[in-house]
Amino acid sequence: MSCDQRLIVALDVHNMETVQQLVEQLGDSVSYYKVGMELFYSVGSQVITYLRQQNKDIFLDLKLHDIPNTVGQGLATLTQLGATMLNVHASGGFAMMQAAARAVKNKADEMQVQRPKLIAVTILTSMNADEWSALGYNVDLSQQVIHLSQLAQKAGMDGVVASPQEAAQIQAVCGNEFIIVTPGIRPSGAAIDDQSRIATPARALKNGAHHLVIGRPITAAANPRQAVKDILQEMRERA
Repeated sequence: MSCDQRLIVALDVHNMETVQQLVEQLGDSVSYYKVGMELFYSVGSQVITYLRQQNKDIFLDLKLHDIPNTVGQGLATLTQLGATMLNVHASGGFAMMQAAARAVKNKADEMQVQRPKLIAVTILTSMNADEWSALGYNVDLSQQVIHLSQLAQKAGMDGVVASPQEAAQIQAVCGNEFIIVTPGIRPSGAAIDDQSRIATPARALKNGAHHLVIGRPITAAANPRQAVKDILQEMRERA
């Protein structure tokens, strides 16, 4: 089974043993993995080292959100780990995102390595319209996603994390080269779990997504490798 760089499998587990079992089981069917807070806070940078040794790409999903200097310094350190893609929260603001982009570029230049992609989280895909309204925002949720995407692009981000439901609008205003990473992907027949703004793999790609982040439909499946095979088939039938 050939892999597809558009698929990023979320390693939302908390120990190296489970990581190794999943990566070995999925083998060459998956080339890109997401390491999030649960895993990174549990095992630290050893998971990045392990995945790099397996020649895998890595989306280090820590969603930094703090004052510009703190985020910049944090990302300079994270850049040294060798992940393929890093991220921050767009709601941290324009100055924070600018500092983030500058710090990653400067550290990569200093190390003479390829700069990791840097993307900004817009609105979490678990957020629905009612929860968004309860926060006191007057602007429509989808409009805020578009606004944050444009702000991120202006600040020097390579792309954003957004729901597949907003992907087409983002592509329309930010262009085809602006990376759109979409969580909230649920293959046909899969449980929704704690996600709200979701789509199938085919629909997300048709809307303009560049990468699909998929976790539980694969990692919690009785046969994860078969789950990947089914998802790749859905992706390739999007036309």
